[in-house]
Amino acid sequence: MINSVRDKVIFLIVSFAPWFSHFIYLPILTPHIELMGGKYTFIGIVLSSYGLMQFIFRLPIGICSDLFKLRRPFIVTGMLISTASCLLFALTDSLGWVLIARSLAGIAAATWVVFTVLYSSYFVDREVHRAMSSISFVVVLAQLLGMSVSGIIVNEWGWHAPFWIGGITSLLAAILSFFIYEVKEENARAPVKVIDLTSVIKEPMLIKVSMLSILAHSMIFTTTFGFIPAYALKIGLTASEISLLVFTFMIPHAIATLFMGKLIVPLLGKWKTLNIAFFASALITLLTPFIESKGLLMVIQALNGFSLGIVFPMLLGLAIETIPHEKRATAMGVYQALYAIGMFSGPFIAGVLNTKFGLAAGFYFTGIVGFIASILIITWSRKETDALKKHYEMST
Repeated sequence: MINSVRDKVIFLIVSFAPWFSHFIYLPILTPHIELMGGKYTFIGIVLSSYGLMQFIFRLPIGICSDLFKLRRPFIVTGMLISTASCLLFALTDSLGWVLIARSLAGIAAATWVVFTVLYSSYFVDREVHRAMSSISFVVVLAQLLGMSVSGIIVNEWGWHAPFWIGGITSLLAAILSFFIYEVKEENARAPVKVIDLTSVIKEPMLIKVSMLSILAHSMIFTTTFGFIPAYALKIGLTASEISLLVFTFMIPHAIATLFMGKLIVPLLGKWKTLNIAFFASALITLLTPFIESKGLLMVIQALNGFSLGIVFPMLLGLAIETIPHEKRATAMGVYQALYAIGMFSGPFIAGVLNTKFGLAAGFYFTGIVGFIASILIITWSRKETDALKKHYEMST
């Protein structure tokens, strides 16, 4: 367990950087590609490439990190790739290079599996949910600040300015990441075998949580991180007002991550909390295409931000709380690789639907995805309750 406040601060600053770097341009990415001549289907491909790269790279990164018992080198590499991605965006006006740049961003984000595992090693087992809430807050704060200033920066300095700022931020974090403290593995611990690591994939709770996370990431990357900015412009918002719209989503999102572990889950329980949050987000998404008022759009974005702010840290903590420390990078790699399916399939399917049937179609699809998650939660929670009752009856 880590003791130095300085080491924790360095780690959290580096953790802040990749999300700020790639979310500072996210609100303007869809309109930017449209201005370059890209259609909704191509926009969907660009958005989905981010998740596809994470799906491909996250599990191998997690396995390699566990096998070599190394964390920091993967973090340094991720920050350097993040720098290259942002600078490529800044230097190109080609649709093809935009796709490559976004794919590199996905590879950089794939190293996040190592960030979460290294940070959890700074805490004792009973404080894992607290650790995940803390790092989730840093992520949300980075996303909030980045997305909030995006439209303002474009208005002041042009469409390429957010990419330059992202590249400089990533480069500075890459330098700082060399000073991250890495907890040394116990010498007495037996070497981890590949067969032991791959057995993690069969963990029932990990599979359930990963399925829910696929659906949750499909929702957020299709809406707030996908086509909400395009819809907002369609109903009359300006680029600077999109920053305000992002603010109304991200502030409740951040608040939810802070209070989820301390207040909401102890009051309602894990499954009930997840069910309410997914159902609320699904309903809000279905209602979005019927809203033509700027103010009302901001209100429902705030409600959606709070709902999804409950979902993500909960799923993150559930993914590793029952997994041994020596296998956690692999478990997190499995979890993050699987939820990346939602990050690329959601925007891609929505992009195709939007091209054929209009922008509303993607929101209807995403709302249905949320209701599917709610149904799965109800089914699993009932089975868990029945199993506990049966176990109690047998024991008495």
